[in-house]
Amino acid sequence: MTTFDILSRKRRGERHTSGEIRRLIEGFVAGEVADYQMSAWLMAVCINGLEPDETLALTEAMVASGETIDLLGLPGPTVDKHSTGGVGDKTTLVIVPLLACAGLTVAKMSGRGLGLTGGTIDKLEAIPGFRTSLTREEFLDQAKRIGCALAGQTANLVPADKKIYALRDVTATVDCVPLIAASVMSKKLACGARTIILDIKVGRGAFVHDIESARTLAQTMIEIGRAAGRRTIAVITGMDEPLGRAVGNANEVAEAIATLHGSGPTDLTDLSLDLAAMLHSAATASPLDSSRATMSEILHSGAAIEKLRQWIRAQGGDAGVVDDSGMLPQPLARLEVICQSTGNVQSLDAESIAQAASLLGTGRLRLGDVIDPSAGVLLHKKTGDPVQAGEPLATLASNRENTLPAAAELANGAWTISSNAVRPSPTIIETLGF
Repeated sequence: MTTFDILSRKRRGERHTSGEIRRLIEGFVAGEVADYQMSAWLMAVCINGLEPDETLALTEAMVASGETIDLLGLPGPTVDKHSTGGVGDKTTLVIVPLLACAGLTVAKMSGRGLGLTGGTIDKLEAIPGFRTSLTREEFLDQAKRIGCALAGQTANLVPADKKIYALRDVTATVDCVPLIAASVMSKKLACGARTIILDIKVGRGAFVHDIESARTLAQTMIEIGRAAGRRTIAVITGMDEPLGRAVGNANEVAEAIATLHGSGPTDLTDLSLDLAAMLHSAATASPLDSSRATMSEILHSGAAIEKLRQWIRAQGGDAGVVDDSGMLPQPLARLEVICQSTGNVQSLDAESIAQAASLLGTGRLRLGDVIDPSAGVLLHKKTGDPVQAGEPLATLASNRENTLPAAAELANGAWTISSNAVRPSPTIIETLGF
């Protein structure tokens, strides 16, 4: 069957065989299938969808397009965590030390931020000297020695995903559940962890805006993981307002450090402990309550913050940031967003905060764009908080001083204030596959 025949079948809404999908992906990576042909197929998939067996075949073909990482020689259960991306989502920086202290091994590949969502690699690179480019040998040796290693995706790991995503980003085919699921799970499977947790963000600050789409995406990825013999669970979490109070790379590193010191915001602390406990429970067959108690004990004992120091040093970073957040990149200018009325915060729009932060320099439109690690937003008031007229709602920070007024105007509309009392919504909405 020719490439033309494969494209025609999906345009008509017909099912592919696994062989057809494998042939298409192999041809694309080899340069035998042109960009315009793959773009046509991606659009046909967005319109007509893929059946579960087709999505699994796509994932497997993408994994087979490059190298894989064998974690079988590492001590303890191997675990991985993926978030679909949200505003202020820095849970990885908290979860990794917790799990490593509990005897699990976290050998994880992460990505950079694109658009309004932040990337874990960008956050870690805000730490002076921190290296996110590790050789395979460095990556595995570090994971074996200290129980954790986190690096950017290597050139030879799932190259099909890199090539396909570059097309999806410019052909309006990003928001497609089968393509998202195959992209995420191909990288998770190639990295070798036996137990995986997926944090599916839903709301105005996430690319998934409704709960049904979040469920569909979660279930699709769980089924792919199970078919590959990996224990896979998913948690749907709210992203209508930012997670924690810090948005921006250096800001979020500082807040993650504060959380490991035991003084982080409640929503970030609770979600980090819950995700870590679920992973621990799934990987060790411990009761969830017992795993939650273990994670809490590790956090409050000081062991996790010491593990963070060890992790930073291992990857060439200056561990002094753990005790002095002033060593992180600092902005040249700051501006406060002032509340104009008295009452209670009814809601805080994550998308508006993300847009303001991106204008300040936290975001990129293309992967090669330069970001400002010091840029960001520090939130002083969130949903449920009382506020007085004249109080600061947030502090904006950037090295691009000329962007502050426009960012403040964007951010100012994020808060809804009224006299009514309101409680924040639970962060975890639903758990699947646990």
